[in-house]
Amino acid sequence: MASPVEVRGKDPLEILRRVFGYDEFRGSQREIIDQVVGGGDALVLMPTGGGKSLCYQIPALVRDGVAVVISPLIALMQDQVDALHAVGVRAGFLNSTLDLDIRRMVEAEFRAGEIDLLYLAPEALGSPGTVRLLESGKIALFAIDEAHCVAQWGHDFRPDYLALSMLHERWPDVPRIALTATATTATHEEIATRLDLKDARHFVASFDRPNIQYRIVSKREPRRQLLDLLRTEHAGDAGIVYCLSRASVEKTAEFLVQNGIAALPYHAGLDAGVRAGNQKRFLREDGLIMVATIAFGMGIDKPDVRFVAHLDLPKSVEGYYQETGRAGRDGLPSTAWLAYGLQDVVQQRKLIEGSEGDQAHRRNLAGHLDAMLALCETVECRRGQLLAYFGQAQVEKCGNCDTCLEPPESWDGTIAAQKLLSTVLRLKRERNQKFGAGQSIDILLGRQNEKVVQHGHDSLTVFGIGTELSEAQWRGVVRQLLAQGLLAVEGDYGTLVLTDASAEVLGRQRTVMMRREPERPAAGRTPKQKADRSPAQDLDPEATKLFERLRAWRAATAKEQGVPAYVVFHDATLRQIAADAPTSLAELGRVSGVGENKLAKYGQSILELLTG
Repeated sequence: MASPVEVRGKDPLEILRRVFGYDEFRGSQREIIDQVVGGGDALVLMPTGGGKSLCYQIPALVRDGVAVVISPLIALMQDQVDALHAVGVRAGFLNSTLDLDIRRMVEAEFRAGEIDLLYLAPEALGSPGTVRLLESGKIALFAIDEAHCVAQWGHDFRPDYLALSMLHERWPDVPRIALTATATTATHEEIATRLDLKDARHFVASFDRPNIQYRIVSKREPRRQLLDLLRTEHAGDAGIVYCLSRASVEKTAEFLVQNGIAALPYHAGLDAGVRAGNQKRFLREDGLIMVATIAFGMGIDKPDVRFVAHLDLPKSVEGYYQETGRAGRDGLPSTAWLAYGLQDVVQQRKLIEGSEGDQAHRRNLAGHLDAMLALCETVECRRGQLLAYFGQAQVEKCGNCDTCLEPPESWDGTIAAQKLLSTVLRLKRERNQKFGAGQSIDILLGRQNEKVVQHGHDSLTVFGIGTELSEAQWRGVVRQLLAQGLLAVEGDYGTLVLTDASAEVLGRQRTVMMRREPERPAAGRTPKQKADRSPAQDLDPEATKLFERLRAWRAATAKEQGVPAYVVFHDATLRQIAADAPTSLAELGRVSGVGENKLAKYGQSILELLTG
């Protein structure tokens, strides 16, 4: 495939404008590109949607040879290559999905230097045939995408990534750029060490995604709460719903479909063909919702995902940030929503207790969970806590998270904690019994139900001493005691047990501050929080009509070409076209995201649509 836009050796800014249709670089993009173009190595930490791919795609067009991109995303390579073809960049991929004839054609293009980028899976580098192929051509650079996969303590560890240090050993003069969106300081250091990038120049962009509104709600009826969110704020929007188990994925997708919302399931237990088909539909159709386990999502380039919802507690802040970062890659307003409850804490603690690995491994998992619980329970700015986890300070409150929009109160829960811990203590000391949270709460509320009476718990001195709080409030107390390490769970039934720190509370040596959830109407959010989250927000009625017509044209065009809609144009580009209403190709070419190739390909059709 010949590139219609000849840019080899041109200035990076000229390539940005002519090929990709953007007027200026963002953040540290130009510095990163200059580092790689000049032959230097780079380690880049940049949030999802921050423009990481341009940091290796533009050097690939400046330097001689073919850029080799190492990516774990076999299922998405075709879409990545299609997106490059759409802007006139020659690209190909080699993975197990190709038949022999196409593989040979791509290999021949690589040897002849007739492509600009070649995508490979990391495991391919373990094949002598792949290494021989790379030695037979001229390599412009190596790009290692999703570099956090090398971190053994991370949430997406891929053993094949450990072998990527061989790139520097075998091709010492070829620059390498490693990129990731999720890395704490420890993960950052591990990437540098394992990929032999200690001497590389490191670029750490702000992890903040100000267009994403972070909200964590108390779990009541999570599927009903999700349905309310979709109906009131995200009707017709594309989004991702994460669930912990395969069964929950299936039930949630079915629930949404039964309530008139287009949703598809995705988990490792599905037939591979069904899974691939569902992912393809999600990427290529507007307004679909993917209900998935965390097996889905890494590298998803769909820019118009308007929300990411979690119906279960993520295991770590890194995982949560990576998953929520799939919303709003186009920079338009988006929502990260999590429903969180007592059972989530119990379940995650049990999973850690029963996990494989040594005590150090379990301590590491517990540390990740503690940080996630701290994010859920904070009374401070949610975004500030999230950024602090990645080592970045935030001076002011963000004004776009639930704790800023409707600040929760904190209250002195020491007496409540003492009552709950005393109940657990007396069950163990006086009856040699251990129960889950429900039994302790029933005892505190003075409920003479069958289970309480059967075990004689109505004769305990703590029976009925907790009527000042409701059952929901007591469940919040248990949840927060678990989160603070003042209570623990053990065994298959999640029974409550005291910890070493419990004695400090019972001995009146420690104050326990707790978060009080703000009162919310049953139907959903308060008017104070309500906001228009649609891509067409702020457009006048006429521009909104144009935007919808452009989306319909884009959907038909994408379907005809067999590519995802965003490969044609992003929502943000269509939004600007609708707002500016250009009347000539020259005016249309000045819209962000309209490069020379797309202008030549689609320009006349868009102008006809605007004047029709």
